[in-house]
Amino acid sequence: MNLTSTLIFLPLVAGLIAFLFNNKAVKYLAFAAAIVELGVGLSAYHLSVLTSDVQFSMNIPWIESLGINFYIGMDGISLVLVLLTTLLTPLIILSSFNTEYDKPNVFYGLILIMQSALVGVFVARDAFLFYIFWELALIPIYFICLLWGGENKGKVTFKFFLYTLVGSLIMLLGIIFLYLKTGSFAYEDFLSVTLTGAEQTFVFWTFFMAFAIKMPIFPLHTWQPNTYTIAPTQGTMLLSGIMLKMGIYGVIRWMLPIVPAAMIEWGPIVMTLSVIGIVYASVIAIMQKDFKKLIAYSSIAHVGLISAGVFSRTEEGLQGSMIQMISHGFCAVGLFFVIDLIYNRTKTMEIEKLGGIRNQAPFLTVMFVIIMLGSVALPLTSGFVGEYLLFIGVFMRSEWLAAIAGLSIILGAVYMLNTFQKVMLGEPKPEFNGFKALALSEKTVLVIICFFILYIGVYPKTFLELSEPSVKALLEIALKKI
Repeated sequence: MNLTSTLIFLPLVAGLIAFLFNNKAVKYLAFAAAIVELGVGLSAYHLSVLTSDVQFSMNIPWIESLGINFYIGMDGISLVLVLLTTLLTPLIILSSFNTEYDKPNVFYGLILIMQSALVGVFVARDAFLFYIFWELALIPIYFICLLWGGENKGKVTFKFFLYTLVGSLIMLLGIIFLYLKTGSFAYEDFLSVTLTGAEQTFVFWTFFMAFAIKMPIFPLHTWQPNTYTIAPTQGTMLLSGIMLKMGIYGVIRWMLPIVPAAMIEWGPIVMTLSVIGIVYASVIAIMQKDFKKLIAYSSIAHVGLISAGVFSRTEEGLQGSMIQMISHGFCAVGLFFVIDLIYNRTKTMEIEKLGGIRNQAPFLTVMFVIIMLGSVALPLTSGFVGEYLLFIGVFMRSEWLAAIAGLSIILGAVYMLNTFQKVMLGEPKPEFNGFKALALSEKTVLVIICFFILYIGVYPKTFLELSEPSVKALLEIALKKI
């Protein structure tokens, strides 16, 4: 086994083992497995070379009669998202240490299996294998939401499952079409295929439906706010911090170099929808009374800007999307964790019922400020780097769309600062006088998240230099095929 296969199978095996331990100590097993997985991810980063070539690859026959191989490997784009997955998963598990879940062995086993599937999506170099991992990632999060979700979890999770499953099946049509054209599922063969304009359009929309639902892009976003709200906190973290990046990654990896002419033809429409989603979600966020749902809508707004940057087909837009995926991952996980900490101590998510928490939890307040400022893209935070590059990319295609998308900064500051003022400032509510102090594990999660938000804001080169050669290579492939 090489590093890439270890990254897939280690959490899978650990997750299956976790199912056998029906006691509270299983969380330590899950955390230990996630830390080892992080070590493997960091080893891959340390041993990697700054090139667009595939590294740590494995290509062995799987279903030879159909030309399906277990073909995996990492270039810079894959490695960035593998690092995001391996960095966030132990934090997500650690964030649950002070929460008691029924059937903890199943809960933590599902998290680890989902991590395996997510890594598989980012490293698959065979289209059929990519589809298998894409579908596999849906199953654990579905059961996490269904078994440990909140009110109306059955109806909400069914809608989420149905949306994503339909999108995946439509994508499968595009994969099969490309297979019939090439006789292979290998990524390199898909890159070399020559398609007519009509064929590119067909493949574009079959892939786009799956990726747009997963991100999600307006108007395919309707499953997201309620799913984020009813999911247990760790489920919401997985959905927002990592899983939605599957859609963005899919556009960059599978659409940009394979159907570049269709990207040019239909890209402006998608960029327009993305910008509409930015404004729409931001306005809805301002109107929200539920803290968790507010952050869910803010996530739609942030992803809308990332989508617009990707479909700008510029190096700045693509690099901005890479760094913003990292930033959004840490900021989203941090914000949902802050909400969870407050809810566990006050038993409410209604913004109007909160207030004065600053006086009782100064450390939490400081951490919340840093995460919030990263979310609203303050200079020297991770959000600023990503949004700056994304705005440049969008501006290079349309000044008007860039100007309208720029409202996201103003609107984001409005709902985040207003929420912070209502929740953390003011006079303490009498019923919250006994605000429980943060545990060591909770402080650790917040400190690490804030560290990365500031580190990326000050020194984004760590991640940008990883993805740059691969981004340039994909753009060159796309340019040659136009």
